[in-house]
Amino acid sequence: MTALIVEDLRIRFGDTVAVDGLSFALPAGGALGVVGESGSGKSATALALLGLHTNATVEGRIGFGDLDLTGLDDNQWRRVRGARIAMVFQEPLTALSPFHTIGDQIAEVYRLHTGASRRAARERAVEVLGQVHIPDPARRAASYPHQFSGGMRQRALIAMALACRPRLIVADEPTTALDVTVQAQILDLLDEVRETTGTSLLLISHDLGVVAGSTDRVVVMRRGVAVEQGETAAVLGAPTQAYTRELLSAAPHATAPRKIDGEPLLRLAGVRKHFPQRRRGLRRSAPVRAIDDATLDVRAGETLGVVGESGTGKTTLARLMTGLLTPSAGTITLDGADLRRRPPGSVQMVFQDPLSSLNPRRTIGESIADPLRLSGVRDPRTRVEELLERVGLARREYDRYPHQLSGGMRQRVGIARALATGPRLIVCDEPVSSLDVTTQATVLALLEDLREDLGLTMVFVSHDLAVLRQIADRVAVLADGRIVEIGETAQVYAAPQHPYTKELLAAVPVADPAEARRLRALRKSLGATTNPIVGV
Repeated sequence: MTALIVEDLRIRFGDTVAVDGLSFALPAGGALGVVGESGSGKSATALALLGLHTNATVEGRIGFGDLDLTGLDDNQWRRVRGARIAMVFQEPLTALSPFHTIGDQIAEVYRLHTGASRRAARERAVEVLGQVHIPDPARRAASYPHQFSGGMRQRALIAMALACRPRLIVADEPTTALDVTVQAQILDLLDEVRETTGTSLLLISHDLGVVAGSTDRVVVMRRGVAVEQGETAAVLGAPTQAYTRELLSAAPHATAPRKIDGEPLLRLAGVRKHFPQRRRGLRRSAPVRAIDDATLDVRAGETLGVVGESGTGKTTLARLMTGLLTPSAGTITLDGADLRRRPPGSVQMVFQDPLSSLNPRRTIGESIADPLRLSGVRDPRTRVEELLERVGLARREYDRYPHQLSGGMRQRVGIARALATGPRLIVCDEPVSSLDVTTQATVLALLEDLREDLGLTMVFVSHDLAVLRQIADRVAVLADGRIVEIGETAQVYAAPQHPYTKELLAAVPVADPAEARRLRALRKSLGATTNPIVGV
């Protein structure tokens, strides 16, 4: 039996073709992955499956049971959308209303489609929150979205999708913004939902590793066209198309270890960063111990990886290393001298989100030129154009604005700006976490080339051990503000010592279905499959 049949689907926005002749079938109770880069037509397809396009021309056939979804009017869609087909969106914070409790929002969906009483709807909301492993669901149903962590908000969206017992769930990049361990928990949860309810799943992602362990079949899309499709194990194990092979090769991979014998360039000794108490009514909250007794060396010429989940203190540590924060205790030295007394520009930072770190009212060239002007260069344009070429951009990009560049191009601008002052050390804070897998690969390759050509020392902060396996010589694992493990990258991968490191490694997505299933079983044995990270 087939849950969904898509035949010759074409989606146009004016003269722009987003999807061109897409066809696939999803068996009842099955899971289909749709994979491709940004602009491949994945999300446009997902929106068409729920009739959410308002300014597009949709042609072809979308067969769902006895319905052709392309021919439904608004009233018919309201009876289907949310009840028989449900969607889990990429960013739960924007998909949920900040003014209503989680329980009320789930109950509203249930009442709308079933006509249930308020009491029955509230009971159903608590029931599905428990089904997605929200702790103490009756109490947490009264919480607002901002009181949930990112992983719990995504669980709440899945609970809302389950409320009316749909036959199909469309999950559009449901784990993109999540830490690797939370991502694994959400994927395991979707697997569990499908197994226990018989609901079909359409999983959309830019990452082949995400769909490898959670789908039976996969469709690989490029520029609106399905370039390859088939059983997941067959497509990922022996791809027939060059583009599929390109996506697979772009995934982070282990590199040959380098022997770094350089002297310590940056040294942290007993560093602590505690943020002060905040008054809550008549009480003061306990201080936040963001970093607690961190001691480590960064050797000249090496890339040190720092890994951990959100809230473990990674970004605080990065800001301490760059002098953007002052330690509450302990010392940070660069070349043996107090970091705060070193010349400006000795340490530079590449930020996670280049769009928010660049001034939207100034050209790319002007933003890169700022640190040069501060160091006394009167006419920095020539130097800026050289930096643009050094990071793989054309000189003409000098006069463009941030919104005119792609995400990967903006990150190259951030790297160029960090290089402008000739720093001894560059600290990269999650520089590839928001990029497609192929764009991520090109940025990692650029950083590796710069390290070799310029003799740079780098600290690379990430939540993803797979990324650090490719670029880092050593890895420091951070948990609750403490360094729980540090060692050569290959050694940490092969024989992790701390339970938290083992949990991180078990959560790394891999584009091998058999290995993905093994890792899921390992996560289950570690107790990491369904235990959400509880928000405040």
